[in-house]
Amino acid sequence: MTSVDPKNDLRGGASAAPGAARRWRAFALLAVAYFMTAVDLLIVNVALPTIGVELHFAESDLQWVVTAYAITFGGFLLLGGRAADLLGRRRMFVTGLAVFTAASLACALATSGTFLIVMRGIQGLGAAAVLPAALSIVMNMFPEGTERNKALGIWGAVGASGATFGVLAGGALTRYGGWPYIFYLNVAVGGAAVLLTRRVVPESRLPAARRRYDLLGAITVTGALVLAVYAISQAPAVGWTAARTLAQLTAAAALAAAFVVIEARAQAPLLPLRLFRLKTLAGSNAVGFLLGASFYGYIFIGTLYMQQVLGYSPMTTGLAWLIVGLTGVVLAGPAQLLVTRTSVRLVMAAGMTLTGAGVLWATQAPVQGSFWANLAGPFFLTGTVTWVFIPVSIGALVGVTERDAGVASGLIDSSQQLGGAIGIAVASTVTATRSRSLLSHGHAGVDALTGGFHQALWVCGLIALTAVPVAFLLIRRTDVAQVSATRQGKTPARR
Repeated sequence: MTSVDPKNDLRGGASAAPGAARRWRAFALLAVAYFMTAVDLLIVNVALPTIGVELHFAESDLQWVVTAYAITFGGFLLLGGRAADLLGRRRMFVTGLAVFTAASLACALATSGTFLIVMRGIQGLGAAAVLPAALSIVMNMFPEGTERNKALGIWGAVGASGATFGVLAGGALTRYGGWPYIFYLNVAVGGAAVLLTRRVVPESRLPAARRRYDLLGAITVTGALVLAVYAISQAPAVGWTAARTLAQLTAAAALAAAFVVIEARAQAPLLPLRLFRLKTLAGSNAVGFLLGASFYGYIFIGTLYMQQVLGYSPMTTGLAWLIVGLTGVVLAGPAQLLVTRTSVRLVMAAGMTLTGAGVLWATQAPVQGSFWANLAGPFFLTGTVTWVFIPVSIGALVGVTERDAGVASGLIDSSQQLGGAIGIAVASTVTATRSRSLLSHGHAGVDALTGGFHQALWVCGLIALTAVPVAFLLIRRTDVAQVSATRQGKTPARR
């Protein structure tokens, strides 16, 4: 059983109105923290051109303002989840918030590109403690069944809207206050959340005679990711077949293989491989990875296209992306109903199909494009990404026991964030490679840049569509039945 502070025990019966009210109050605070970390992945997007000019960034290095956060965020989520289980979920939540908030202040005060990138990495480290702790607290507050699915449905909608709201907020703050204010916002929200957490959120942890942490596993998986992303991002400049690129990719593969070996043998693995026996969990994480790679890459490229080709201001760009977020919010309720009445994998597949179609539609946007003629349609269609975030959040936690709540929460968040980091790196690389090729063949600069963006969007769209067969192959009918049983309040069989 979970050790819970009696003064903060929110797991009252469903009929206990005060207990339910306290649970949802705690959930609201946790959701705000999640929203803040989701926003922060892309809030800098519309400010990148301004940051590049003021801090003298090379064009090829701008992506690192985004990927430095995504790499440490995704790379340490599993360790953060395990630490939350062992040290206390609320304790890790508060610690992560404090680190995230302090690093945000440092980002706002940055006067060099290198310092900003380093602080963005530390921001990601703080977020890696916040997010799995928050989601595992949610799992332990709400028993399996309708109420937990409702909470996870809202949680998925928060994640889906966070990215697009980040673009809007980044545009408004950059326009009216300057790019440092995108980080000052975190300081205000994070500081308030730290002060409120102890009064609102319950503490819980797993009883353990001895606490073990898989630091070697964390080092190898994060090292593999950093090397892979760096190799991909630098390949256009040094060459895909250059010895340096091949050596980095080989080293990344070796570290990834070492991570699997370490996890198979460790007494307290960072990622217990037995979790992948839960096919719904495995399938949801695979779809989550492809979702992050396609959707975050799409937002990254789309934002640059609007500013560098169409000449949109940061504020106008942010307002344009608001359509995606609002569409996602409107579709969140229907998504939850569809999951209940059909199945997790059907809603996932439908969401990824529509999202992928929207991204591919955006490849038709020309150099002299306009919002209503060329962008509004793809934006409305990609707003259906909510239909992926919600079933992925539910499916990734079905059948997970209490002892693995933190690591399972970290795993699904890690899948999406690592997918985002790699997707942005790939999209940036494809754009640079294609644009240089077109320039060398005599195309004008803006035409070459648009051609690069188009090819990157093709890649993002095809990645999204790849998730459709993955969902059907990895999530079996028996697992879908287990999800349905959980929704109806029955206790699913543990494996």
